[in-house]
Amino acid sequence: MGKVTGFMELERIKEVVLPVDERVRHYREFILTLKDDEAAKQGARCMDCGIPFCQSGCPVNNIIPDWNDLVYRHDLREALDVLHSTNNFPEFTGRICPAPCEAACTLNINNDPVGIKSIEHFIIDRGWEEGWVVPQPPSEKTGKRVAVVGSGPAGMACAQQLARAGHDVVLFEKNDRIGGLLRYGIPDFKLEKGHIDRRVAQMRAEGVEFRAGVAVGGTAPGSLPARTLVEEFDAVAITAGSEHPRDLAVPGRELDGVHFAMDFLPLQNRRVAGDADVPPLSAHGKHVVVIGGGDTGSDCVGTSNRQGATSIVQFELLPQPPEHENKPLVWPYWPIKMRTSTSHEEGCDRDWAVQTKAFRGERGKVKALVACRVDWKDGKLHDVPGSEFELKADLVLFAMGYVHPVHEGMLDELGVKYDARGNVAADTECYQTSTPKVFAAGDTRRGQSLVVWAIREGRQCARAIDEFLMGASELPR
Repeated sequence: MGKVTGFMELERIKEVVLPVDERVRHYREFILTLKDDEAAKQGARCMDCGIPFCQSGCPVNNIIPDWNDLVYRHDLREALDVLHSTNNFPEFTGRICPAPCEAACTLNINNDPVGIKSIEHFIIDRGWEEGWVVPQPPSEKTGKRVAVVGSGPAGMACAQQLARAGHDVVLFEKNDRIGGLLRYGIPDFKLEKGHIDRRVAQMRAEGVEFRAGVAVGGTAPGSLPARTLVEEFDAVAITAGSEHPRDLAVPGRELDGVHFAMDFLPLQNRRVAGDADVPPLSAHGKHVVVIGGGDTGSDCVGTSNRQGATSIVQFELLPQPPEHENKPLVWPYWPIKMRTSTSHEEGCDRDWAVQTKAFRGERGKVKALVACRVDWKDGKLHDVPGSEFELKADLVLFAMGYVHPVHEGMLDELGVKYDARGNVAADTECYQTSTPKVFAAGDTRRGQSLVVWAIREGRQCARAIDEFLMGASELPR
């Protein structure tokens, strides 16, 4: 597997990242794909460790050792086929997945893990360059019709698998373009939207019909009643994401300038796409405070830097994590440790164990944020006496995650049951909801999660629907 002694002889090679002063001037991707010899050396570091923990650490169960070996041996076409056998969209995961596979890599016990994500990035980019990624239309049609609601990674994976099984698939998206949060949540500097467009073109050639700008459920003009899908299709897959954001009910919440992250981030995606009449919400010349320390908060930081913010501060409610994890204790599981994103490197003051208490404003606009230090004792949060402070704030962005999918409209109209967390109740074997013919997958079912989990659930849901319609399925799980 790879080079037998490669992990002892070769060091991890990182992808080239363009300098900060260059990349903050634009919204294009700035992480460069490995070169052929670099990718081969990375593949050579794969250990033939016997039990590939990387595969169990990867939610789609990518066959990582196999394509590491194939890249080492320069058999890139076969490597692409192996990669695609478990993952419909490696160009998405190779860019924005946090790589739990690398945390689970056996080499990570006492060394730098194999650069699995960078190899995946290399394989799929080479596949597109060489023209190896082509439509795979079915050899025959089943005559069954399936509606998929929501065109994020779960919906796209579900729709593509079902179309390849021979079903007539219609993918509904409420926004004007296909892609879900990949399109209007992930900044272009992390994922340029041409990657989505290429996959949409491939899926059209495979028989998927896309209906963008169509809201399912609700009372908005032009919306489609949810029950119509149940009546007109043989099965319905709900992959609409988890879009009910976590709010912060403190004094001053109503002030102008206090927004959810998803009120802010999609606007820049639309500007980059060339849309006219985009609302003028921007960080330019403002003191920006981002509340929430996860990936969405990091995206707010990177976007604010590019828009020309005067200052950026990011708060996290939890204590600052350790610089390095205790590997013997946590491996092969995802560790809690200090993570600094490329957006943080571009300029941002970060602070931990901080709780926002109020916003203060003038003439209806936010001007300051009041916060205090907090301490976690016995699993409970306590304010630190005398630690209250005030900070300039012209723009406050909530990036505190999502509670559950939006219930009002489509889900309530369909009458699906919810679990204890407010997600649509469905298991991971059948993916069926409490409503006949209706299935749920991705963040709608599991709650806010990673793109790689969305792809896995979309694929598995497609197989479950195929079995439901045909009695058996040859689609992989």
